[in-house]
Amino acid sequence: VQLQASGGGLVQAGGSLRLSCAASGRTFSAYAMGWFRQAPGKEREFVTAINSNGGRIDYADVVKGRFTVSRDNTKNTVYLRMSDLRPEDTAVYYCAARYYQSNYRVPTGQHEYDYWGQGTLVTVSS
Repeated sequence: VQLQASGGGLVQAGGSLRLSCAASGRTFSAYAMGWFRQAPGKEREFVTAINSNGGRIDYADVVKGRFTVSRDNTKNTVYLRMSDLRPEDTAVYYCAARYYQSNYRVPTGQHEYDYWGQGTLVTVSS
């Protein structure tokens, strides 16, 4: 699976942005998808994840209520809608995929994912 993230850019605090992650391959619907981010000088951290059919989602506490993950399996794409952005959301955002089909949980650990996109930079100005 190859992943291509896009949609990053510069936005003012309080603004919104939508990231996309397009996946290659014909079995996208069998993959759980995650978003992670890495801020300057910090370790990469979990943001959100969605299971293969979109029925199970998990968010990091710091983004709950502001970020929304979704997927369109007909387009092999997962989205991250980010609202009420804050300067501390500034980071490179990565999408990741794992062949995983469960309605009980979604992978939230970096080590659980096998495929990674190249990252897209989001900068939030104050």
